[in-house]
Amino acid sequence: MTGVTITGSGHFLPGAPIPNAALSRVMETDHEWILQRTGIEQRHFCPEGQGVSDLALVAAERALESAGCAAEDVDYILFNTMTPDHVFPGSAPLLARALGCRGVPALDLRTQCAAMIYSFQLADSLLCCGAARRILVVGAEAHAGFMPWRDWDVLEGTAPGPVAPADFERASRHRALAIIFGDGAGALLLEKTDAVGAKLLGVDLHSDGQFAEKLFIPAGFRSRPFVSQTTVEEDLWIPRMDGRDVFRQAVTLLPKSVKRVCQRAGVQLSDVDWFIAHQANQRINDAVRERLGVPAEKVPSNIARTGNTSAATIPILVDEMRRDGRLKSGQLVCFLALGAGLHWGSILWRL
Repeated sequence: MTGVTITGSGHFLPGAPIPNAALSRVMETDHEWILQRTGIEQRHFCPEGQGVSDLALVAAERALESAGCAAEDVDYILFNTMTPDHVFPGSAPLLARALGCRGVPALDLRTQCAAMIYSFQLADSLLCCGAARRILVVGAEAHAGFMPWRDWDVLEGTAPGPVAPADFERASRHRALAIIFGDGAGALLLEKTDAVGAKLLGVDLHSDGQFAEKLFIPAGFRSRPFVSQTTVEEDLWIPRMDGRDVFRQAVTLLPKSVKRVCQRAGVQLSDVDWFIAHQANQRINDAVRERLGVPAEKVPSNIARTGNTSAATIPILVDEMRRDGRLKSGQLVCFLALGAGLHWGSILWRL
């Protein structure tokens, strides 16, 4: 039976890392406050003029190189982002143009932090039905565009500061959100395989719009025009997040999903080699792990170094694990994620 495997991977983080202490230059926070609540020590941000298709290009080129493939070998692109280069067109055709993949289907997917598990199911279906032979799956985010401060030069240490009191107060109002996110891209090349056992063994995906306002950006096409002075003055372009409720939903829904997908596949939790979770918040992942009762060494983490890169967290972590030898063929991996929408679920995959 035909299965699906990862033949290449790559990732890219823009610019120099921004440590927690740097955020205290533009809002009321400090290293320990951020670390205790999120597990994050630093993150990266795109410079002005750089977008997700630019980040994805570097990650994709590295993925193709690691697979020994050329851009013309790709016949489908799935691009996951909630921070696209433009409102339209999508970022997938921009990446295809930059790579030189002319004429191939290139889709943008909008399931936010849960994007990769949805893409894995879609890629598996496309490959197994013969619609594609080699699919480039990308997650890329440029969250810098909704950060609540204006003084990037002060943040980056190229200007002395301090920032204006009104700007400091404004950024501080949004600090619970601003401390979490970082920018980056990850890319995976997926192909058919005849290797025995290499396939998706189970899928458990869900969404529930009743929680949509727990994590969302108020601005949009309900307004005429969709961007106005009110949008700017009332910070309607900055995400709103009910952190406590998102935490509560994640630590409740994700363990249930993981148990369901394992039960459907007829495997025990102890059979799983890796639980690769979306890197939203270390406290969330620790709580999910404790509820599942799995050992910490089976739940890898890189959030301390990258922050929450939304759709990019899973492919970045997968690339790191493939390159340092932790992730190997034959291993049983459970991918799990929850994001805005709410979208959530898990995938069980024998690599």
